[in-house]
Amino acid sequence: MLVLGLDPGLGTTGWGLIRAEGNRLSHVANGQLRTNAAEPLPRRLAYLASQLEALIADRAPQAAAAEEVFVNKNPQSTLKLGQARGVVLMTAAKAGIEVGEYAPTLVKKAVVGTGAADKAQVHAMVRRLLPGAEIAGPDAADALAVAITHAHHLATARRT
Repeated sequence: MLVLGLDPGLGTTGWGLIRAEGNRLSHVANGQLRTNAAEPLPRRLAYLASQLEALIADRAPQAAAAEEVFVNKNPQSTLKLGQARGVVLMTAAKAGIEVGEYAPTLVKKAVVGTGAADKAQVHAMVRRLLPGAEIAGPDAADALAVAITHAHHLATARRT
């Protein structure tokens, strides 16, 4: 099964695609979808959707997962993140893909073992779990962590 992990963001949305075969996971691809900060918000959201639509059409994942929104100190940033996340969820759903949603602390706990892990720890564990993967940046590493979390949850659900 191909699992697409998504780390939504208005400026940069990280994505990571893994193959899950039972408990074995392997890296397929990862990257970042970027929008232009000089563009108006509606155009940025539309561009994010079109990039994600193309990615889904090209890679054909069977499952997807996204990080839930966390509240920033800046309410405006939280709103923009929420709008980008809405685009990500809607685009995957329009493609007929079920989307899992995970809190950042749950993703960190699933990958690192503690919900208080920092980005560097998550990145290091993703590298260890997916040997040989060239990771496109911290957003892509987070997206791969989301995909790993979702793959583990899907495997657990199949066993029960």
